[in-house]
Amino acid sequence: MPKLFRIGRYIIFFWSNENDEPIPVHVGVVVPSPNATKIWLTKGGGCIVANNSSRIPENELNELLEIIQDNFLFVCGEWKRFFDVDHIKFYC
Repeated sequence: MPKLFRIGRYIIFFWSNENDEPIPVHVGVVVPSPNATKIWLTKGGGCIVANNSSRIPENELNELLEIIQDNFLFVCGEWKRFFDVDHIKFYC
C-alpha cells in the first residue's frame, strides 16, 4: 500500500487494490490498518468522510481533512503514478 505522508501520529495512504473505485485516501493511527478512516476526494478538491472507523476525534479529523485538501494535487498525482492511469474517478 502506498504511503502518502504522515501528519503527527496519523499516516495517510492508499490501498493498492482500490483503483477501480472513486479516489479515496485512508488515515491510520500510527500504522496503516484495515479499520482506517476512509476519505473520498471530490472533483472540486474537497474531501468527504466515508467512515471514521479509526475513531479520530472530530477536531483532529477536521484538521486532517484540511491538510488532505491542501495536498489534493499531490494525492491525485500519486494516484495516477501508482495505478498508472491518466483519468481519476471522483466520488462527486
